[in-house]
Amino acid sequence: MEYLSKLIPVMLMGTTLTLKLFFCTLVLALPLGVVFAVARLSRFKILNVFMQIYIWIFRGTPLLLQLFFIYFGLGIVGLQLDRFPAALLAFVLNYSAYLAEIYRSGIQSIDLGQREAADVLGLTRLQTLTQIILPQMFKRVLPPISNEVINLIKDTALVYAIGMSELLRVAKTAAVRDFSFTPFIVAAIFYLLMTAGIQQFFKWLEGKYDYYH
Repeated sequence: MEYLSKLIPVMLMGTTLTLKLFFCTLVLALPLGVVFAVARLSRFKILNVFMQIYIWIFRGTPLLLQLFFIYFGLGIVGLQLDRFPAALLAFVLNYSAYLAEIYRSGIQSIDLGQREAADVLGLTRLQTLTQIILPQMFKRVLPPISNEVINLIKDTALVYAIGMSELLRVAKTAAVRDFSFTPFIVAAIFYLLMTAGIQQFFKWLEGKYDYYH
């Protein structure tokens, strides 16, 4: 117990960085994914093709490679970013691409007749999108979004590769220093608690969007 009392505060410091990266990524990637999805469905050919290429690149390459490219690669051309901004940029660009595809499929699943009805009522395209399409889309895509959010909390461990002291790095440092497996068990418990919280939040959110209850 004495060992845990000394270990847990240090682990909480690593968890703070993990949660900071997690929440900052969500705040930026969730709305950006909507913008990218709308751009992906745009009638402007150049914009449409650009978004297809962007999504293909960021979904088709590992997040760790993107993290290395942004942190180390940009430094080669004189755009050196600090660790946290570099990690945040990599995570936002990556998760925006995944979310854009989730949103796109959700938007395309809405019955075309609703858009035609909106036209008859005189709604603009923007009004149709914000007042009719997006609210229904969000309800339909909540399950895949919850999966991505859970993946995000686990993917934050990748920033260990560029020297950031998030939860897993703190656990590994403590395990090597103390020659103990306990820090890894504590880290696992912390991750499980965070993912459990996310699952409960999305379960509540799905219930709130369930119009039939």
